[in-house]
Amino acid sequence: MAALRHRRHALSPAMSTTTQGGPAAQAVAVLGSTGCVGRSLCDELLRTGHQVLAVARHPAPHTRADAFVPLDVAAAAPKELAALLDRHGVGTVINATGGWGTTVEEMRSAHIDLVERLVEGCAATSRRLRIVQMGSIHEYGPVPGGVRIDEQREPGPLTPYGLTKRTGSEHLLAQTRAGRVDGVVLRAVNVCGPHTPTASFLGAVVARLRALGPGEVLSLDVADARRDFVDVRDLARAAVAAVHAPVTGLVVNIGRGEAVPMRNLVDALFDAAGVDAASVKLNSAEVASKGGGWTCADIRFAAQVLGWRPTIPLGESVRAMWEAAAGTTSLEVS
Repeated sequence: MAALRHRRHALSPAMSTTTQGGPAAQAVAVLGSTGCVGRSLCDELLRTGHQVLAVARHPAPHTRADAFVPLDVAAAAPKELAALLDRHGVGTVINATGGWGTTVEEMRSAHIDLVERLVEGCAATSRRLRIVQMGSIHEYGPVPGGVRIDEQREPGPLTPYGLTKRTGSEHLLAQTRAGRVDGVVLRAVNVCGPHTPTASFLGAVVARLRALGPGEVLSLDVADARRDFVDVRDLARAAVAAVHAPVTGLVVNIGRGEAVPMRNLVDALFDAAGVDAASVKLNSAEVASKGGGWTCADIRFAAQVLGWRPTIPLGESVRAMWEAAAGTTSLEVS
C-alpha cells in the first residue's frame, strides 16, 4: 500500500497548481479519508493537481494526502472544525464519512449529526465553502423493478439507513438555499472496486474466498436481485468533478445506469479469483438490502452537469477488488 504523505503543516494557497483541463486547484478536505471511498478520493484529487487535507478519526498507512489531521467530525465543535479548515486554506470539503451502521443511533450520528456539525463548521469559516456530500441512491427508497431512478423521484418508505442519509442531505441542501454553504449531493449506487469494505456483500464474499482452505466448500446465499454498481474510482472522478462544476444546491445521481443480476457479479468474482465450481455452493435467498431488490440510476443528469460518465467495466472492477484484497483485510474506517 502507498505510504501516507503525512505533513502536518497548513496548506498554503501559494502552493496551488492547475488541475488537468480545469481552473486553479484549491485545497480540498476529504472527511473519512481512510475508508474505501475516501482513499480513492484522495488519490484522484492528487492525480488532478489538488492539495489534499485528509481527515479521519485515525491515520492509516494507505492514505495519501498533503496533510492529515485526526478528528472525529461527529464529535468536533463547529468552531474547531472552522479553525481547521481556515488554517489549511480549504475551499471544498468532500464528506465521505459514514457507513451502514448497526443501530439507528449510530446511523443518526454518522448521517445527520455529523452533517449538521459540518455545515455549522463550514458556515463559520472566513468564506463560503463548497460541501460535496457523498449520498446514497437508497435515499429514494425502494422502487419497482425496471424503473431508472432520476433526481426528481419522490422517496417511498425508507429504511433507517435511507432515512438518515436523506435527512442529512436535505439539511445540507436547505442550508445551501439559505446561503450559508455551497452544497451538492451525489447519490451513489452500490460501490465495487479496490478495497471494498467487508461490510458490503461483495467485500464479504471476497473475504470469505480469501479465507477458504484447501478442500473447503463455500456456501453462499445470493438473492434474486438486480442492482446498479459503480467502481469506486469512477465515483471519485464524479466527486472531483463536483469540486468545480456549477452544481450548487443540486442532487446528482452517480452509477453505471445498469441493473446487474447479483449472480452475474458473484460469477465475475469467482472468475477473478480462479475459484473451482466445486468449491462453491450457491443458494437462493430472500432479498435483504437497504434499498430493495432493484436499483438502477438514471445518470443522464450527471453527464449534463458534471461531464461525467462511468469508464471502468464491472469485470475489471471486480478483478481489481479481488487483487487489492490480497493479504489485506478491507475494513471500512473513517
